[in-house]
Amino acid sequence: MKIALVYASTTGNTEAMANAMNEALASTGAEVVFGTADTADSSAVMACDAVLLGSPAMGDEVLEDTMEEFYTGIESALAGKKVGLFGSYDWGDGQWLRDWEERARTAGANVMESLMVHLTPEVDDIAKCGDWAKSIM
Repeated sequence: MKIALVYASTTGNTEAMANAMNEALASTGAEVVFGTADTADSSAVMACDAVLLGSPAMGDEVLEDTMEEFYTGIESALAGKKVGLFGSYDWGDGQWLRDWEERARTAGANVMESLMVHLTPEVDDIAKCGDWAKSIM
């Protein structure tokens, strides 16, 4: 299976989540297209069987700018695609992730349950990240 794993991170928390996911997926033998939203190739991402996207909550619970730009560029091509959304937050209650899920569903994606971590991922959170990523397979 070929899985895209694209993320944006400002403090390193969402990056830590993505790295744990990348390691877990690689351990299964999956082919992973891994990178950041500001450098990801949308064509390569959309050629994958499934897409995992990560962003921290920013400002008034919105996506990080580079992820917003990347996501907007692929949003119309998500119909029928398996998609998982994840990220980290400091304050709030996860509204940015619920809004993102709704956008993906509206685009026609098959959205799996999202994963969010408060602040820095702890050991248990890292384990959850790996298990969550593998569940898209």
